[in-house]
Amino acid sequence: MAFLADVLSRVKPSATIVMTQKARDLKASGVDVISLSVGEPDFDTPDHIKQAAIEAIHRNETRYPPVSGIAPLREAIVRKFKRENGLDYKVSQTIVGTGGKQVLYNAFLATLNPGDEVVIPRPYWVSYPEMVGLCGGTPVFADTDMDHGFKLQPEELDRVLTPKTKWIVLNSPSNPSGAAYTRDEMKALTDVLLRYPDVHILTDDIYEHLTYGDFEFVTPAQVEPQLAERTLTMNGVSKGYAMTGWRIGYAAGPEKLIKAMDFVQGQQTSGATTIAQWAAVAALDGPQDHLARFRAAFQGRRDLVVSMLNQTNGLTCPTPEGAFYVYPSCAALIGKTTEAGKTIETDEDFVTELLQAEGVAAVHGSAFGLGPNLRISYATSNAVLEEACRRIQRFCGSLR
Repeated sequence: MAFLADVLSRVKPSATIVMTQKARDLKASGVDVISLSVGEPDFDTPDHIKQAAIEAIHRNETRYPPVSGIAPLREAIVRKFKRENGLDYKVSQTIVGTGGKQVLYNAFLATLNPGDEVVIPRPYWVSYPEMVGLCGGTPVFADTDMDHGFKLQPEELDRVLTPKTKWIVLNSPSNPSGAAYTRDEMKALTDVLLRYPDVHILTDDIYEHLTYGDFEFVTPAQVEPQLAERTLTMNGVSKGYAMTGWRIGYAAGPEKLIKAMDFVQGQQTSGATTIAQWAAVAALDGPQDHLARFRAAFQGRRDLVVSMLNQTNGLTCPTPEGAFYVYPSCAALIGKTTEAGKTIETDEDFVTELLQAEGVAAVHGSAFGLGPNLRISYATSNAVLEEACRRIQRFCGSLR
């Protein structure tokens, strides 16, 4: 009798984590590596948030928390959704998890039965289809393309929805492409969803605060209030507040769903760390002036990377609206040969040989469901990005 569960054979490891660890290992062995594979702001958590955590420790806020989150944080979440998104929720419609990842996983675990389909536009964050598979559902992929900025078109959404569809996952701004939907683009999708009353919407808004220029962020229930009763709006403090390691995600949605997620979480992890929850209260309720600084820095980095990659032999890089990723195509380099005699047959070959030849770690686009592309994170300094892009230019220029 096999010891390990059969479901593990259907789940792939996270390509972003694998590549990040590979870069760490090479660096530890003395290789000069620049890692552009990690999805993490390089800024420090703002001081007032750290201070709130210290004060919570001194107040001995160290007991088991309620499963769904401490009351002050759930109240702050209600205020945040009202203030920033025009959404009205009761505290009982909110939940706090150990990172946004747990919130998403618990939503699937609480709702999916064998045969249920979850529509996921590609390119997608690597964990979406694996979570769906672990929870017994079937991922169904909706296609996008570079000509439409990697954004799902309403005709394609209409094509993939079936009587088996339980969820559609929307992620704006997107990991890995940085694509974000305008109000009109989101309205075109919500108009389709109004015609499918049994389909629920899971929107991953974790990059909400990282959009550039005059782009206006919108979320589905805000654009189409009729969908609010079947939308789970997920967010967190990791990206906009540089709190990746604090592990706090949250969501709001229909009370029946929130209760089911609370039930699952109660038998799984119980409540998230109390100290991190008190820090998240300060993040949501406190000063927000760091966001303008973060956005300005990221926008400058985006423009630098897009410019340098578009000057690179064989790469084509669109300008994304948000997040801190670019998703250039390396299609023109497939079939080329490296100086070491290796033929680039896939985007995975491309990033493997790039790491080997120039010490630059990126993630292959096929891991996100759409290639031949690569995801590059620009969440590092301008000087590091310039050097990385010079190395990429050198590598691409050496291919024959």
